[in-house]
Amino acid sequence: MKLVVLGSGTSVPHPQRAAAGFWLETETGSLLLDCGADTPHRMAAENLDWPDLDAIWISHLHLDHCGGLASFLFSTKHAPQTQSRRKPLTILGCQGISKLLRAIDDANDYGLFDQPFPIEVREISLEADFEMLPDLRARSFSTRHTNESLAIRLTDHAGASVVYSSDTGYDEGLAAFARGVDLLVLECSFWRNKPTAKHLELADTMRLAGLAEPRKVILTHLYLEWDGIDLESKAKELWPGETMAAYDGLRLDIQNRSRVQNRER
Repeated sequence: MKLVVLGSGTSVPHPQRAAAGFWLETETGSLLLDCGADTPHRMAAENLDWPDLDAIWISHLHLDHCGGLASFLFSTKHAPQTQSRRKPLTILGCQGISKLLRAIDDANDYGLFDQPFPIEVREISLEADFEMLPDLRARSFSTRHTNESLAIRLTDHAGASVVYSSDTGYDEGLAAFARGVDLLVLECSFWRNKPTAKHLELADTMRLAGLAEPRKVILTHLYLEWDGIDLESKAKELWPGETMAAYDGLRLDIQNRSRVQNRER
């Protein structure tokens, strides 16, 4: 699997960090993890094959995570790149995403579902096992952010795995959910003195990382207070494992831990 960070920021405008969005490329298809307002244009900026996108995952209904979804559908309805497309686009995610899309669609008769190709919307329960794409298994986990917010764990046929927490409060159950994952994409909204229990600060994220013991951690959903601070060195003070600060345009290969270890022997 290959991951491209489209947006490492939040709802607050930032010159280098777009709102949340991640592109995941697998052997059987492509997947978008969240779709912030900036995400449709970020896919184009990264030269990704957005007209052929297979599925979209929406973690919760805050607009910095789903605010670009309706505009993306409006674009695919009219874009020349999608007029010959016939394969379905699947939108999966939290409870309420269908209602939100329908409300936007009805507001001005946008015809968001009148596409050249079929659209399927599937709402996922708080803890479920399902297939996201062919040979890509998925599990959801209810997080302490909103009533509907979900983390997701994805595992491909080779055993490579990624967990995307999206927004969350501190919960050691999340660490158990992410235990031993190859890549943990974890929010780290604040450095310290977080103003709300519904997000994480650095000490929270590193405590969760220590419990989960992933192969690698990427810290994302970074507010402006991180500007000018060496996030990776601060993280290293709290947990010795491999930690990276997300940035827009970051690209990573996700490989199964055991296969990498076998090759290194």
